[in-house]
Amino acid sequence: MNFLYFLALLPVLGQEPEAQTLSPRRISLETIMADPDWIGRAPQNPHWSLDDQKIFFYRKRPGSPIQDLYWIPAGGGEAEAVADEAYPTATLRTTTSPPWSSPALLSGGGDLFLYTETGETLALTQTEAAESRPLWLEPGKRFGFFRSGRWMVRNFQTGLEYEPVRLKTEDRPEATPQGSKNDFLSRQQRRLFPLFEQNERQQKERNELSKARRRGPPESFPIPVYLGEGQSLEQQWPSPNGRWMVVKCRQEGEGGNPDHMPQYVTEDGYVANREVRPKVGTGKAACDFLYLVNLEQGEFERLDLELLPGRKEDPLAFLTKTVHSPLRNVLVLDLKWNPQGDMAIAQIDSWDHKDRWWLWIHPSSGTVRCLERDQDPAWLSWDFRDFDWLPDGHRFWFLSERSGYAHLYLRDVHQAFAQVLTSGAYEVSDPTPSLDGRSLFFRANRDHPGVHEFFQVNCEDGTLHQWTQLGGRNRFWLNHRQDRLLISHSTLLQPEELYSQELKPGAQPKRLTWTVEEEFQQFPWVKPEVVAIPGPGGPIYSRFYAPRETPAQLRPAVIFIHGAGYLQNAHLGWSGYFREFLFHSFLVQEGYVVLDMDYRASAGYGRDWRTAIYRHMGGPELEDLRAGVRWLIDHQQVDPQRIGLYGGSYGGFLTLMALFLDPETYACGAALRPVTDWAHYNHGYTSRILNVPTLDEEAYRRSSPIEFAQGLAKPLLICHGMQDSNVFFQDTVRLAQRLIDLGKEDWEVALFPMEGHGFQRPSSWLDEFRRIFKLFETHLKP
Repeated sequence: MNFLYFLALLPVLGQEPEAQTLSPRRISLETIMADPDWIGRAPQNPHWSLDDQKIFFYRKRPGSPIQDLYWIPAGGGEAEAVADEAYPTATLRTTTSPPWSSPALLSGGGDLFLYTETGETLALTQTEAAESRPLWLEPGKRFGFFRSGRWMVRNFQTGLEYEPVRLKTEDRPEATPQGSKNDFLSRQQRRLFPLFEQNERQQKERNELSKARRRGPPESFPIPVYLGEGQSLEQQWPSPNGRWMVVKCRQEGEGGNPDHMPQYVTEDGYVANREVRPKVGTGKAACDFLYLVNLEQGEFERLDLELLPGRKEDPLAFLTKTVHSPLRNVLVLDLKWNPQGDMAIAQIDSWDHKDRWWLWIHPSSGTVRCLERDQDPAWLSWDFRDFDWLPDGHRFWFLSERSGYAHLYLRDVHQAFAQVLTSGAYEVSDPTPSLDGRSLFFRANRDHPGVHEFFQVNCEDGTLHQWTQLGGRNRFWLNHRQDRLLISHSTLLQPEELYSQELKPGAQPKRLTWTVEEEFQQFPWVKPEVVAIPGPGGPIYSRFYAPRETPAQLRPAVIFIHGAGYLQNAHLGWSGYFREFLFHSFLVQEGYVVLDMDYRASAGYGRDWRTAIYRHMGGPELEDLRAGVRWLIDHQQVDPQRIGLYGGSYGGFLTLMALFLDPETYACGAALRPVTDWAHYNHGYTSRILNVPTLDEEAYRRSSPIEFAQGLAKPLLICHGMQDSNVFFQDTVRLAQRLIDLGKEDWEVALFPMEGHGFQRPSSWLDEFRRIFKLFETHLKP
C-alpha cells in the first residue's frame, strides 16, 4: 500500500494490530536496517490552512530526501499533492491576527502577503531582500515589517514606505572628537588656524538644520540612533502601536578555540580538514543589553538590568576560594509586547543557567521592574520558558518549574503575586491562549508520564477540562477558530498518523491518514510493556520487551540506554529510536529480553528527575540501571551472568561508565558514538550540568569515563562515525589510547569514515548492528 487516503473501515483510534499474532515472517537485520521508507513515510510538520478547511503536511518522496507538500480536507478525504505554483501560499502559517479578521498580514519565503476577507492571498512584496514579521500599526492603514534586519513602515493606503530610525552600533560622531579641544595643542591650532573654528561653526549649522527638518513628517528620512560601539545588534521588538522599540544588543564574548576534524574519504582523494565547535569552558561569556527607543523622536535609553535581584550574587561561590560578587552576564531570551503596545515583558537568563527573570517595561512612565524570578541551584530548563500576554493587556502567563514540575502561572502586573493555574506531579507544555483570553489550552502528561493529552484551564478559577483521551503519544495544533484540533497520534506499534477532532463535548477523533506500508505489518513486532521499576529516586518508567511464552530456564537480557540524557523513550507512542525498537523485537525473536529505561536525567518526570545528575553525570543513572538489573533477575527470570547493554551518544557514555564502574554486573557492552570525556563536549549542554572545567574540575573528573578506564574487565565494542561533529571521533581515539596504555584486552573500535553522529547509510547501520548482535551472541548465549 503506497497511497494516502481516509477510509471509514480503518481501525479506530487507540487500537493497533496484535503484532505477535500476525504472519510468522522472521525479522532480519537486513530488513530492519534498510532505508526506512519500507516502514512508511509518515506525515510531517502539519498545519492548518488559513481558512481552516484544509490540513497541509509534508511527506518524504520515496527513495529521496525531498519532502513533498500534500493537503487533505479537514473532515477527511483523499490527500492531494500541492502544485508547485501553489506552494508559496500553501506554506503560509504566521499571522498577525486571526485570518478571518480582514485584512491579515502574513510572511513566508522572505516575502509579505495579505489575506483578504474573500479568502484571497495577495503578495505585498516580491524582492530579493528578506521581509518578515509584519505588524499592523493601524489596521488597514499602516503596517510595519522587517527588511533585512531594518524596521520599515508602509502606508497601506498611499503605498509610501519609509524607515523611521536607523540603528547603529557605534558612538555618536560628535561624541568622539579626535582630541580634546581644551588641551594645549588643540587650543594652539584653533588660535593659529581660523579654518578649524569656521568648520565647526558650519557643522553646527548643518546639525541644527537636520534636527529642524526631522520635526517634519516621520517618513522624511531615518533618524540615526547611535547605541554605542563595542556591541552587536541582535534583536528588535517594535510595539504594536508603532511608538516604541526594544532593542537587544550583545557585548560579544569569546567563542573559544574551534577544533578541527579531518575527512579521509573525499572526492579529490586528499585529506580535508574542517573547523568544528570549541570545547566547553574555553570561551568567555557574552552579555546582553536592552535599549528602549522612541521611534517617533529617535531618542533612546539603556534599561537598567543591574536591578535584577540576585544578579550580583554568585551561585558558584562555593567552588572558589576567593570571595567576590561579580555582576553576572545575562542573556535576553525573548520579549513580548502586550496587544495595546504600552507594556512589555522581557525574559532574561543568567549566563550560568541558575536564574531567570521576567522584567516589566512601561515605556511612558519609564518604569522597569522585575516581576518574577526563578532560581535553580542546578540549572533552569531550556524547554519550559513559554510566556505571553492575555488580550486584556495587564496579565501575562508563563511556564515555570518552581513547583518541581512545569506548570502555568498568571501574573497581573498590578498585583504582587502570580496566580497558580495548574499544579500536580505532571508537566505542562505548548500553551496557547484562547481567543477571548479567558483560558489557556495546553498539552500535559497528567494521567501517565508517557501519555500527553490536550487540556484547557480557565484563567479565572483554574477549572481544568480535558479534551482528549487518546492514549499513545500525541501532538496538537488548534485551528485558527479554535473549534477543531489537528492531532499527530502514534502508539507503541504504530508510527505517527494525522487525526482531527472537534472541540465539543463528546466529540471523537477522526483518522485522516494511513501511511504505514503493508510490508511493515507482516512482521511479528513485539509490543513492549511499559512498567514502573522501583528505584532509589522513585519509579523508573521503562519499556520491557519479552516473548509471551513463560521461559523454562534463565534467559539473557539486553539493556538499551537511550541518548541525549534529557529525552523520554518509555512513553506509549512510536519511538524516535525506531531502528532500536525493531532491533529489540529481533532480539526477542532470538531468545533475549530487552529493558529500555528512562533513567534519572530523562525528560517527562519533573525537575528533580532532570537535575539529579548535576555535577555527577553517570552517578544516579548507574543506580537506576542497577535497579533495572535487580528487577530483571528477581521478576523476569534473567540469568545474572548474561546481561549486556548498549546505547548511543549519552547512552554510549553510560555504557562505558557501567562497564568501567560495575564490571561485575554486565557481561559485555556496546558504546556507540560515546562521550568519553565531558571536558571535550560543547559548552551549551555541558556547562549547565557540570559547570565549566576550570571552575569545577571534580565534577568533570567523576563524570568522565576516561577517568575510570582502568575498571574495564568485560568485552567492549565501540562504534563511532569519524565525521561526527557532535561527539567528536577524537573522544573514541583518546579512550582507545588510554585503554592501550592500560594494557586492556577484549575491546575493539569499529570506525565509520563517512558517517556523522546519526548514520545516513543503511549499509553503516547494518554493519554496526551486526557487530552489536555478534557481541551479544558471543558473550550472552550459553
